[in-house]
Amino acid sequence: MNKYDVLFIIDNDLNDEQKAAMVEKFSTLIVSLGGAVSETDIWGTRKYAYPINFKTQGYYVKLVFEADPSVPQEVNRIMRITDGVVRNMIRRLA
Repeated sequence: MNKYDVLFIIDNDLNDEQKAAMVEKFSTLIVSLGGAVSETDIWGTRKYAYPINFKTQGYYVKLVFEADPSVPQEVNRIMRITDGVVRNMIRRLA
């Protein structure tokens, strides 16, 4: 199993319960695919470097997890089709 981290931005227009539910959704998704989430780091609301979809702020979350190499592809696919996720980036940690 490899170690990965995923940084994703949630639309800041969602309320706190919806943001928490989205973080829980992706943590549960990783676990259901056979991975293990070791760290959840909520950065909170931050200003973008440039406007994205006419908005200037987003809610940043970072998850660190261990999983098989196929899991990040599926997590990326689900994040891309989920409403409320503005951007995401998954990388393998050495």
